[in-house]
Amino acid sequence: MGTVVDHARLLWVSAAVFLAGILAALPDRNVSPVAGAIFVHELKREHFQGAFPSIRKNYSEIPSDTPITFHAQLLGYPDLPRWLRYTQRGPYQTGYLYGSPTTEDVGRQLIEVTVYNRHTYETVRQRVIFTIVPSPDAQMPYQAEFFVKNRDVEEVLPADAQKQFQQALDIMLEQKDWSIINITSALDRGGRVPLPIEGRKEGVYIKVGSRRPFSDCLLETKSSDNQFRCSLDQQPVITCYDSFSPQFRVDWCNITLADLSSLSVTEGVPVWGDGVLEDGSEYNPPTDSPEKAFLSDYLLTMLLPLLVALLLCLLLAYIMYCRREGV
Repeated sequence: MGTVVDHARLLWVSAAVFLAGILAALPDRNVSPVAGAIFVHELKREHFQGAFPSIRKNYSEIPSDTPITFHAQLLGYPDLPRWLRYTQRGPYQTGYLYGSPTTEDVGRQLIEVTVYNRHTYETVRQRVIFTIVPSPDAQMPYQAEFFVKNRDVEEVLPADAQKQFQQALDIMLEQKDWSIINITSALDRGGRVPLPIEGRKEGVYIKVGSRRPFSDCLLETKSSDNQFRCSLDQQPVITCYDSFSPQFRVDWCNITLADLSSLSVTEGVPVWGDGVLEDGSEYNPPTDSPEKAFLSDYLLTMLLPLLVALLLCLLLAYIMYCRREGV
């Protein structure tokens, strides 16, 4: 009896050690996104390579070519919040959590990131605590969105790429109060996956905002002459210098200008609920629709084909029996 108990204890200890290795966890990470501004959190492979149990045993021999993928979700939910997106081009590239929170998202959100080692199938988990704070500045009422054709979203998320785009924007508009507030992949806007040909990119939308009105350079893209040229698949004519080229190929026919300065506080901004009824409230289903008689529809559907078939049969019988030669 004692031997059986010892074996059972050994199995429990082995299972606990195995689960501890499989469900290894890293310390929590704290980040503070600002509402109304772009936020990017990099999931670097180098940060997680040494955290897998099999690699910790041989820490001096950490392979640099370990394929690693990530899965992120809101703690207790199967997906991310609506403002946050995740992307990773491949298991040998850096992963990104990015998005632009709104004032409705201000608060604390816990994101659980699961890291997978595709060689050993081990996993490591880390919680990223998002403390979303309101913007210290007022909302930027003048917003412009550019479509960059020669970049993927992973190529503009690093800080250096954003700084390069920001500098080109400041030079073109001769203003330095524009800032990036959101970045969106063209695939999230219904774009098509490009063919696997060298140089083909998915495209990315970059939204910028300012508290100053639009410059004449941006307003020229929406003139009637330029809109007509765009309808002919021609690039519009603008007087300012295109400082984005050649690093960023901007589609000047696909620029969106939004003036939010005339909107009131209670106008135009929908408030999304959590889908849960308040305490004490009742769900009132819609009233029953009046009954409809489907007899006429049934007769029309069934009798009309039967009548046509009967006429065809009579016509065929007349031809075969009444129009025979010699009769």
